[in-house]
Amino acid sequence: MKSIGIIPARYASTRFPGKPLALIGNKPMVLRVYEQAQKSMLSKVIVATDNQQIRSTVESAGGEVIMTPANLQSGTDRCFDAYEKLGENFDILINIQGDEPFVNPENIDLLLMKLAKSPASIGTLYTPFSEMSEVTSSNRVKVTTDINGLALSFSRSVMPFNKIKLKPEDYKKHLGVYGFKTNVINQLKTLKPSFLELAESLEQLRWLENGFDIVLAYCEEEGIAIDTPQDLKKAEEYYKKLTH
Repeated sequence: MKSIGIIPARYASTRFPGKPLALIGNKPMVLRVYEQAQKSMLSKVIVATDNQQIRSTVESAGGEVIMTPANLQSGTDRCFDAYEKLGENFDILINIQGDEPFVNPENIDLLLMKLAKSPASIGTLYTPFSEMSEVTSSNRVKVTTDINGLALSFSRSVMPFNKIKLKPEDYKKHLGVYGFKTNVINQLKTLKPSFLELAESLEQLRWLENGFDIVLAYCEEEGIAIDTPQDLKKAEEYYKKLTH
């Protein structure tokens, strides 16, 4: 199946303005994500941004960029807008987080293959938790699945309720990389925010509430996401370990 990876890169992040251009080992974060994504089986990789500096940074390194409006609500919206403007047809679109500079290409491939083989329209990743303190954190999203690996629900609360002394690894940690079969994009774009989505602040619940199946692919590791300048320091330390 023909596949495209789109990396949404917004300049005006509330917690970390200019984040895609932050340097890790003297290379902008957005370029590190782009280079990692290119190592996957994706047929094509592009960056979707609202900022000319990000555009010139990517294009000067030989990358392809689609300009999108600044007022889009989410990375998913930015991906859909860029795909529409691209004017080229693909079977699967993978939304690659622009703040994960060390994203594992094998995880992208896992999601791609899982979605290609599934009748589901949407796919995403999960990994087991390792600490109960993470399970109880509202910043970590939990997912439950049926016996076929389709999502039942996502929540910031502990889910399922721990009545039988579950271990951390019994819980599934949702990783926010999404894949979409492109024939449903126009339908997804018309959906309004839903009750569960607003209650949990999780956009994937909008798709579930509207009857779209989401298939989960298991991966063994979680990437390093950079939300704050403090996270950037951790990423720098990780990079130094990789290169020494």
